[in-house]
Amino acid sequence: MVKHILRSAALAVAACALAATAFAQEVDFKDPTGDDNGPGTYTYPTDPVYKPGSFDITGVKITQKGDKVTFAVSVNSDIENPWAMPDPANFSVQMIFIHVNTGKGAITKGVPGTNVQFAKGNGWDRVVVLSPQPAGRVKAEFRDKAADLLPALVVPEDTTAEGRTIHGTVDLKAMGGGSVTKWRYQVLMQSNEGFPDKHDVLTRKVNEYEGQHRFGGGNDGDCDPHVMDLLAGKAVGDKGEIDAQHKMLAYQCNPDGTSKKPATLTLVSPPKKK
Repeated sequence: MVKHILRSAALAVAACALAATAFAQEVDFKDPTGDDNGPGTYTYPTDPVYKPGSFDITGVKITQKGDKVTFAVSVNSDIENPWAMPDPANFSVQMIFIHVNTGKGAITKGVPGTNVQFAKGNGWDRVVVLSPQPAGRVKAEFRDKAADLLPALVVPEDTTAEGRTIHGTVDLKAMGGGSVTKWRYQVLMQSNEGFPDKHDVLTRKVNEYEGQHRFGGGNDGDCDPHVMDLLAGKAVGDKGEIDAQHKMLAYQCNPDGTSKKPATLTLVSPPKKK
């Protein structure tokens, strides 16, 4: 009798575990290494805290389990916390904007400070921000500088880093429900800036020449995209996606530094299962 009860209990636990696994959904994107140069010309700041590969996306994984969604972005360098950002961040220099079209994408402007726009038919309706700054600071920045985007903003209460991966978990309800396998995405790699320009949301600028805390290879005006890496092509890690990234981030400036042709981005869809 006791053995029967124990066996039944074990089967019940196994069935629950199997059910949980069955209901878990996951999207896995890859990105080629060596393309952390924006449109092809960008260089890192000179301060040693900006280690080679720190802004080079290698993979993005989105996992849905029950009523939670976890966003995880991996880079081509061990992640460190040189500016001692408070727990649980455990990272300092990266700043990631994950734009999501859950099926209602209508926003084609970029977050202030990224200097990008999205192509027709590639709008988004949620932006998940993975930042070492406290969630309250991120929300305040949007409230002060991008109030119209506040309804689309989703910030994990706890964003942290382990090894080479930065991740944060949000409520599925905050994403408007649905399935991660049905959404479309664009992931922008930026750098955390604690003292941003008055119009920029915690983003670090790209100038013509790199400096201690400035990227180089861009323009001293406000016409160049402030993005070091993103997803391109089919996001499977093919080397051809480097050229696709460079084309998306191509831009043109007027003589006074204003934008003549902004970088225009497209979204990527989850790979179809074979």
